[in-house]
Amino acid sequence: MSTVLLSILIFGGIGIVVLAILLILIVIGIYNKIVNAKMKVDNQFAQIDVQLKQRFDLIPNLVETVKGYMKHESETLENVIKARNTYLTAATPEDKLEANNQVTQAMNKLFALSEAYPDLKANDNFKDLQASEKEVESKIAYARQFYNDAVMKYNGLVMRVPSNIVAMIFGFKAMRYFEAEAEERQNVKIEF
Repeated sequence: MSTVLLSILIFGGIGIVVLAILLILIVIGIYNKIVNAKMKVDNQFAQIDVQLKQRFDLIPNLVETVKGYMKHESETLENVIKARNTYLTAATPEDKLEANNQVTQAMNKLFALSEAYPDLKANDNFKDLQASEKEVESKIAYARQFYNDAVMKYNGLVMRVPSNIVAMIFGFKAMRYFEAEAEERQNVKIEF
């Protein structure tokens, strides 16, 4: 009977070790999956960041072009420059997203005011800068889509069982989507 008991203890011990190793491998696999998803989110944000940098590099030239025409609109120009500088000093992705929203609002106001200055609208340099701005905005929108897709996959891992347990243990948190500001969601008011 003691050999039977010894055999049960040995096989039971081996079973526990195998189960523990299997559990560790599963946790490692889930952890790596979450890390890969987070790296994809970080990469996609970096792509947005590159496009935003291009956009913000256009701003000084745009401001200089507009200055001569919009002497009475110095507050608008100052807001554009201030928003750009806020972005350049932003440290976290959330701060950069907020700064980008400020720049978008300031640029929209600048382009809206330019409608009141026919000479400015006819300026070739201004037209080129405005076209470059539109092109960069299009690239930013495209990069936002990829970023939000990556965030959705990452957040799914962070929130779904069993990966949410591993995420909680290792401190992974859900990430914020790149969303349009409330002002950008409003219908455009057109008057004739």
